[in-house]
Amino acid sequence: MPFFVSMAQNKDIREIIESVRAKYAPDTRIEVFNIKTYRQKDTLILKGETTNRAAYNEVLSKAKKVAPRVKDSIRLLPDKKLGEATWGVVYNSTGTIYYNPKYSTEIVSQALLGTPVRILDKKGSWKRIQTPDKYIGWINGSVEPMTKAALQTYLQQPKIIVTSLHAFSYEKPNAKSQNISDLVAGDILVVKDKKRKFYHVSYPDGREAFVSKTNAQPFEKWIKSRLLTGEEIVKTAKQFIGIPYLWGGTSSKGMDCSGFTKLVYFMHGIVLARDASQQVLSGKLIDEKGNFENAQPGDLVFFGTKASGENSKERVVHVGIYIGNKRFVHAADYIRIGSFDSADLLYDEYNTGRYLCTKRILGEINTPGIEEIDKNMFYCPNE
Repeated sequence: MPFFVSMAQNKDIREIIESVRAKYAPDTRIEVFNIKTYRQKDTLILKGETTNRAAYNEVLSKAKKVAPRVKDSIRLLPDKKLGEATWGVVYNSTGTIYYNPKYSTEIVSQALLGTPVRILDKKGSWKRIQTPDKYIGWINGSVEPMTKAALQTYLQQPKIIVTSLHAFSYEKPNAKSQNISDLVAGDILVVKDKKRKFYHVSYPDGREAFVSKTNAQPFEKWIKSRLLTGEEIVKTAKQFIGIPYLWGGTSSKGMDCSGFTKLVYFMHGIVLARDASQQVLSGKLIDEKGNFENAQPGDLVFFGTKASGENSKERVVHVGIYIGNKRFVHAADYIRIGSFDSADLLYDEYNTGRYLCTKRILGEINTPGIEEIDKNMFYCPNE
């Protein structure tokens, strides 16, 4: 009989785990929740990991009601082994983030230089991190670990933001001197001083360099000068035309569809969710019929598969930026303009056929999924 009782307990606890996962971590891109049950003789063991303390507490308390002798082997992330250095800042022009801690797995995103991150876990030289848009993945190098106090000190220092699509920093205030690193639009560096036509900057990992004033602006000046109009959003979007498509890319080196929309809005001081299927959950619904009478430049247009029955759901797989006159700009092979109008030379029959809806971001700032960057760069993930 003990064997059958244990099997019943195991089944009940598995159901508890699934209900808690659905409640607290329905999107595993922004929450880690990987908990399973194991049976060792007459003892049930809960093993795995999660970033959600409420989920951890609920699984444990409910499981103990079913099996009082249940053993807790769940890791609550950030892992205790990390000590106090559970924060960090990206120090490469773009930090590439992978699905698993090995280069052979899928690239899921990127984080620009100066991005503050939460460090959740570590395996060898790989770190599992969470970016300000709450996206989670693994990165090798690229992040300088910090304590929370050190991060707060870093964030309060004066900074510059790179405004050119591509640039370099140099060893001396001279473009003919040795380059220190490449830079891309949106990179942020601490500024120490000014040297003639250059900013004297420091990197999160301690390197120092010089950046031409033609390629960057003081962060506070830049953030105050951002114009949140549809026309300005479109103007910025068109600057990236011709840049190649890159799955997981969010920088001017290469972008996927949602990485493109994310970067365009970031260059106007707005942080959007990472993926198209997440971005569609934000903003104000403008159109679902495809007539675009109420669409305005700067709106996001979404594409995918409509729900076809009770057991199917709408699936969003692509996003672009509406630019007016039934045209949109998006990442497809490279950043390019397409049209919903069959009489237009730029008509995109494929994407017109899978159009789903238009959502407005402007006017919805600081609603869920649309966050304004604080002038002091306090836009790090919640604890």
